[in-house]
Amino acid sequence: MKQDLSGKVAAITGAASGIGLECARTLLREGVSVALIDRAEGALTSVCSELGPQAYPLVVDLTNPASVATMMPNILERFGRLDIFHANAGSYIGGEVADGDPDAWDRMLNLNINAAFRSVQAVLPHMVERKTGDIIMTSSIAGLVPVVWEPIYTASKHAVQAFVHTVRRQVIKHGIRVGAVAPGPVVTALISDWPQEKLDEAIASGGLMEANEVAEAVLFMLSRPRNVTIRDIVILPHSTDL
Repeated sequence: MKQDLSGKVAAITGAASGIGLECARTLLREGVSVALIDRAEGALTSVCSELGPQAYPLVVDLTNPASVATMMPNILERFGRLDIFHANAGSYIGGEVADGDPDAWDRMLNLNINAAFRSVQAVLPHMVERKTGDIIMTSSIAGLVPVVWEPIYTASKHAVQAFVHTVRRQVIKHGIRVGAVAPGPVVTALISDWPQEKLDEAIASGGLMEANEVAEAVLFMLSRPRNVTIRDIVILPHSTDL
């Protein structure tokens, strides 16, 4: 039996574009109030003005602990509670390790791992106190199947998977569900550094998905009855060989 989400409150990081924005659109259509969290203030303000009054723009730099500390107080001031938290923000780096930039790796790893974990920790006390809540993390097929083209990104998503599986078991007793959505390649800014030849080939072969398809998978996870947890959901383009 599908759970009715209308009237719930959600917060989504990395929500000014891509998967985060499409997840916000989908939840808003279900009657959910959504705090869209991003550091891109201009883009955030612009999209929220289009999405309507139940879309709340919240500027947070997830790599800045002081900024993250303002996230929950702002959500609670605006909505009074938080039912759903989607830790979606992340970045991508592919390529050969031998030719890589370790400083760029550090920035990506900080966002994909440290900042993601910190953002989840920031919302957990509120959910623990209320004895209910849903936490979704945007992982990747790379978190389950090592992708040779993207070893550092793959490592970051393996860390996300480990975090999801352990935290989920810690907070079951509090009525909190934790799960990961693990998409294959999606048409977003994250793959802007793909070689053009690789991108053209993927598009021509149907090897890329649209962000709204991932959003529908997230909606499926959240709308299951409370006695059911979707621990991981993998969504891939039909033609992928992963």
